[in-house]
Parts: sequence; C-alpha cells; structure tokens
Amino acid sequence: MPRPDPAELYELTEDGQIRSPTQTHSASQYVDGRTIDWLQEEAVERERTNSQRAQHGVRGLLLPWFDAARMWLVVILIGIGIGVTGGWLDVLVKWLGDLREGRCSYGFFYNQVACCSGVKPGEACTDWRTWSEFFGVGPAPAQALLQSFVYVSLAVAFAGSAAVLVKTYAPYAFHTGIPEIKAILGGYVLTAFLTPWTLLIKALGLALAVASGLSLGKEGPLVHVACCMAYLLSRFFKQFRNSEAQQRKLLAAAAAAGVSVAFGSPLGGVLFGLEELDTFANESEVMWRGFVASAVAAVSLQWVNPFGTSKLVLFQVTNASDTWRAFELIPWLTLGVIGGILGSVLIKLNVEIALYRRNSALNEWPIVEVIGVSAITAAISYLVVFSRVQASELVANLFQECDPTKIDYHGLCNPTAMWENVFLLILTAAIKVLLTAWTFGMMIPAGIFLPTIAIGACLGRAVGLLTQGLQRAYPTAWIFLSCPPDPSVRCVSPGFYAVIGASAMLGGVTRMTISLVVILFELTGALSHVLPIMISVMTSKWVGDAFGKDGGIYAVWIAMRGYPWLPPVDFEDKGDTGAQLMRPLERLVVIEDEQDTVLSLDGMLNDHDFHGFPVVRRQEFLGFVTRDKLRLALAPLLCEDSERRKRCFFSSQTSSPDEQVDFSSLLEEAVLQLRQEVPKELVVNMFQKMNLRQIIFTTGGKLRGMVTKSDVVKLLTCNFPHSGALGSGARRSWA
Repeated sequence: MPRPDPAELYELTEDGQIRSPTQTHSASQYVDGRTIDWLQEEAVERERTNSQRAQHGVRGLLLPWFDAARMWLVVILIGIGIGVTGGWLDVLVKWLGDLREGRCSYGFFYNQVACCSGVKPGEACTDWRTWSEFFGVGPAPAQALLQSFVYVSLAVAFAGSAAVLVKTYAPYAFHTGIPEIKAILGGYVLTAFLTPWTLLIKALGLALAVASGLSLGKEGPLVHVACCMAYLLSRFFKQFRNSEAQQRKLLAAAAAAGVSVAFGSPLGGVLFGLEELDTFANESEVMWRGFVASAVAAVSLQWVNPFGTSKLVLFQVTNASDTWRAFELIPWLTLGVIGGILGSVLIKLNVEIALYRRNSALNEWPIVEVIGVSAITAAISYLVVFSRVQASELVANLFQECDPTKIDYHGLCNPTAMWENVFLLILTAAIKVLLTAWTFGMMIPAGIFLPTIAIGACLGRAVGLLTQGLQRAYPTAWIFLSCPPDPSVRCVSPGFYAVIGASAMLGGVTRMTISLVVILFELTGALSHVLPIMISVMTSKWVGDAFGKDGGIYAVWIAMRGYPWLPPVDFEDKGDTGAQLMRPLERLVVIEDEQDTVLSLDGMLNDHDFHGFPVVRRQEFLGFVTRDKLRLALAPLLCEDSERRKRCFFSSQTSSPDEQVDFSSLLEEAVLQLRQEVPKELVVNMFQKMNLRQIIFTTGGKLRGMVTKSDVVKLLTCNFPHSGALGSGARRSWA
C-alpha cells in the first residue's frame, strides 16, 4: 500500500497539534454533484473537538471558546449583512418600480413615498410628476401613449438586464434558490451555487427583475442571497472550510435570517428553516443559531427602515373590530378550498411550462424569452388597474380596510361598484396565475411567495366584498344575526378576507403549515385572527394534497432537477421488505478480494461513477470502500509498471505480500448492515433520519444486495411523472 506523504502526516492543525490521517479529510475532497459523507464529517468533527479538550492548561480552555466565538461572529455578521442588504434592495426596488411611472421634481433618486413625505394625508402631491407631466404632454391620448411606452420600455430594460447578467456571469443566480438550498442542507454538494459572483448577480438581478413588474417576488431569492453571504464569510475561517457539516449549520442559520428579512418575520424564519428546509443537525442547536441570526437580521432591517414606517410589519392590517363571527367560517373555508385547488393548478401549469421550455427553442434563447414575457406582462398589467402597481403595493392596499380619512384605492370602498371591483379582482388573479406559472423558471431571479400572496389577496378581497354585499342586502337574515344592529358599524372586514385568501393560496402552492401561519401574522400584525389563518392554511393543504402528493412547488422543482433530497414524508411499505428495494448482488459492481489488480480497479473507476463499491471474497462481505479513497491509493501505483499488475487484497491475511497490494486500511470503519427481511419502511426511515449514503444487506456474512440514497429518492419521487426531467447527467453521479 502506498505510504502517505510525510508532509501531510506532519502538518500542524490550527490548534497546534500534528494532523492525524482522518484530519486530512477536507471539504475540498467533494466535487459538485456528489453528496457528503455525514458519518465521516461527524467523526472528524468529534476528533477535532476531543483534541481541543485534551489540551492542558489555558490552551485547553480557550480553544473551544475560540471555536464558539468564531461561529457566533459569523452568525452575527450574516444577520447584519442580510438585514442591510435586504433593506437597501427594498429601497432600490421601490425607486426603480416608481421610475416606470414618473419621477420626483426636485430629486431624480427619490421614490414616490420619499418625494411626497412632506405632504399631509388627504392632500395631493405636486412634487411627484408623471412622465407626461414632466415632458409637458397635453392631450390625453398622447399622455396615455407616453405613459404606457415608458412603462413597458423600462420594464423590458430592467428584466432584460437581469437576464443578461444571470446568463453571462452567474447561471446559478436564476430562479428562487430554495430547492437547491434544501438539497445542499441535505448533503448535496453544489459549491458553484454559493460563489461571490452568484451573490452579486443574484442581488442585483433580483432588484431589476422585481422592479420590472414581472409576476415574481424577492422573498425566496433572499434566502439564496443569505446563504451565499454565509458561505463567503465561512471561507475566512479554516474551521468552516474543512467541515461541510459546520458549513451547513451556518447555511441553516443564514436561511432563517433570509426569511426574517424577506417578510419581517424573525420567528417565521426559524420555523421555516425547521419545517420547509428540513435542517439536518440537532434541532435545538440549529434553532438557537437561526434565532440569533433572524433577530440580528430583523434589527438591521429595522435600522435601515426601507419603508419609512420604523416597523417590521410590511402589510399592516387595520380592523375596526378584532372579533369575527361564526358565519364567516363558510367563506373562509371556501377560500381554503379555492387556495388548495388553485395552488395545485398553478404547480401543474408551472411544471408543464418548464418542460415545454426545456424541450423547445426557448431553451436556447432564454434572454429573448425574458424580454418577450416582460413586454407582455407590462402591456397587460398597464391595462388592468389592480395589476399596474408593484405586487407589494397591491397586497398592502388589498389588506387595508375602508377608512373615510384615507384615499379610496381605485374605488374598492365604493359600495355601488362592488360587481366591477369583484370582476377586476378575479381578472387580476387569473392573469397573475398565468404569468406566475410562466415567469417562475425563467433565466432571472424569481420568488413565488409574493405573487402567490397577491393572487390569494385578490380572490380573498373579492369574496370579502361579496360577503359584505350579501350582509348589507339582507341584514335581518338569520345567518347575520350576530352582526351589530347598527348598520353604520362594519360587520364584515373585506381586508382581512384578503389575508385569509393570501394564506390559503400560499398554503396550496408551498404546502407549508406552521411556519406559514407565523409568517402571515408577523407579516400583517393580525395576531387576533391567527385561528382563521390556521383554518384556511389547514384546509388548503388538505385539498392540495388530495389533488396531488407533490409536496409543494419546491419539492416538485427538486424532483425535476434531480437533486438527492429525501422529503420528510411518512412512507408506508404495505408489507414490502428491503429485498424489494435493494439492488441484488447480480446487479452490483463489486471488488473481488485478491482477484482485482491495480489496473482493473482503475478501469472500474473510469467505467463507473459510483460513490463506492462493496468488497467481497466469494460473496462473503468484507467491507465498503469509497471511490475517493480508492482513487487516492491507486494514483501512485499507476505511475509504476511493476505495480499495475499486482493483485489487491482488502482482508488482513495474505500468502504472498510481495505480489499483492494491501488496501485493507481503505475499508470504511462503520458500514450499516441489515437483513433483507426488514420492512422497507424501516429502510426508508433510516435514510431520512440518519443521512445515510448506503445500506448493505447481508445474510450470514454473505452479501445479498445494497440500497443507496438514489434508490430511496427514486422510490419517494416515483409518483411524480417528471422526476429528473430538468436534471443533467452530472447531477446523477451522486448515487
């Protein structure tokens, strides 16, 4: 067996100790497209921790403290960084979005809110001038033509610029990023997804894409931005560079901070990390770090104060009364059913469009597609009054209740225009469903939270207006007896129906539950109406699951991209055993002890791109050797002709050591073995909870078969007809 490099054997660690063979393990050994070895990572981390604790004197006390201090320093820096970045992105998006309609007369870089900050409520703002007013265009037709031309032109320019940046400099900056983050936290290696260029282009492209008016949001991509920032900061500390497990703990905290900034929801960010991202490590440890990162990020966001309100609540709900009536459960349950059905429709529509995009000419012309869709979106949106503004502004107005002291938003509070408003709201929701299904997947940064909330808010407000109109038309009906007898006192609050519709639609698309409820009440401040939000989310999830066990939009995209992510679902085997899941010995590529030569093993590695290989001697299982260890051991032997023909043995006994190469030390120390009669459900649960790469099935010491993580992934995604449809061949090598 080749001897290790002496320089490597006597390399000093960061704590001043001589590096052991297991400590030479580094995160750099993993290449994109593979999964990390959790058992090896945890063993290296335990050995490093024990080595520090074994130090005598002050050094033994300080080294663990320095490790913890570095971890918390990075966590706090992540929170500050994403909080400040998210705040300034909001400012940039608001300015660019308002620029499509006009400019401030006394400062080009003022958005409409900042320009009119000195105007009292109810007064007209003369400092903000539309483009027709700025250029002095008089006739009304010419004004409309100029406004629409600038509106569409700037939308195309912003979206096209974002697409060019992504396509040219950072291809991984497109889409939302949450499916990839979920896979990375599960052990998938995709370093190119977290590079500094990806961070820069994702942030800049996100601002341009959102400002263009496309049917997308910035919430999901902010999670990707936060994780890129965490990865960049971790590269400054050797403690994180040499440990993929430590890096993922930082990424989990960063993801929570990203959600905290996206929604102004610190608690929702922590729960999102535990529920939707399925963070792998000890829950209390990840929760605590995520909580700190989320809190710091929220404080930083409030310090930037991008909305000028000094509040974290983005869409403040104002209710005349905090009480709700029992009859309102009927329209709320109806909204839950609509959200579940429409969420499933949106997912299926988005999948079909993504498949069409991949298999058509659009796949070769992504920038042209973005420009075309942005032009169509801007033209349609300009014609429909409720879709002309930014989605965040639309949602904020739909969540508001009618107040005589405030301006009526496009006649929403006009009781004589109820049917017109209901028609426009339903039309806006239908348009946004189609545009969102197409936009989510183009070559630009795009989140799906905000457009989904906007769709649900439109439908919820329409149902609220209908319920309010029905109550006003029949105030003495028995179903409305719980309403106040005074007709001047509002009984139904259409603004809160918009909140219910938003939560139902978001639940139908993402299939989130607990974290979604927390995000919604932190987003709106509607703490007294948590129970109705819970009811709508619960109903939409039940209905959505009944129409398809896809697990939500992110799980669908993970399946289509072919990432090795195991969904935390309860699998039922219906009496099947591990024998039905395993690959039998006849289908395995195995290494025969004392039969294979150095040259034949090299050929095996070149022909098969598996993570590792079982080692047998006449079907007797000896152990498991990983591809990386075997390649490293073969490299020096292949340079000498006399060594290439030598046979390799992996057992501890040999009769002719001069003609053989001892590879016994390459075998994995801990290989999980089961009998093939164990329930298939148990095998799946072990992969889900123990982060395993493979399980070996033996009987009486004889190898019977093997199950890999790829086999379990295929089992759990077999009901999805388009699994792996958008994946590349390189991504399938993790098996």
